[in-house]
Amino acid sequence: MTIKLHQLSFLMLIVAGLSGCLESSFKLSEQSRLPKWYSMPQEANRSDYTVQMDLHSTTSGGKAIFKLSKKGNILSIDKHVVTTDEQPSIRSVQLGGQPEGTPKGYPRYKVVTINGITDIIELRRMEPVFYMTDDPGVWKELGVQQH
Repeated sequence: MTIKLHQLSFLMLIVAGLSGCLESSFKLSEQSRLPKWYSMPQEANRSDYTVQMDLHSTTSGGKAIFKLSKKGNILSIDKHVVTTDEQPSIRSVQLGGQPEGTPKGYPRYKVVTINGITDIIELRRMEPVFYMTDDPGVWKELGVQQH
């Protein structure tokens, strides 16, 4: 049985569509704390860890993949996948007013819950970096109870 090139291409498109296409990839700023759903050993330093957030488009909307890694290691220690079907709040939203001194359209926020723990991601400008926010005003305006 032979598979023709166009059949193989079509099959690859279907698989890519089901798994999602990578739209963008972000690294957690080294100045930012880790997301609340990750915990570190007590003796560890925040600077020993990196977090990557990959955003994918899928046929049903999108998904975010979060990977915690120890610096210098290729493999992730912990990985979580959240879809827009499960959590529409992972889509970026802006708050009411444009803060002075910020680029147009920013900051943007994503509310994410993993293992029952909610946290808020902040995108400050168009760059491959994200931050975790503890600003009580942001949490309140987004309607999220801060713990």
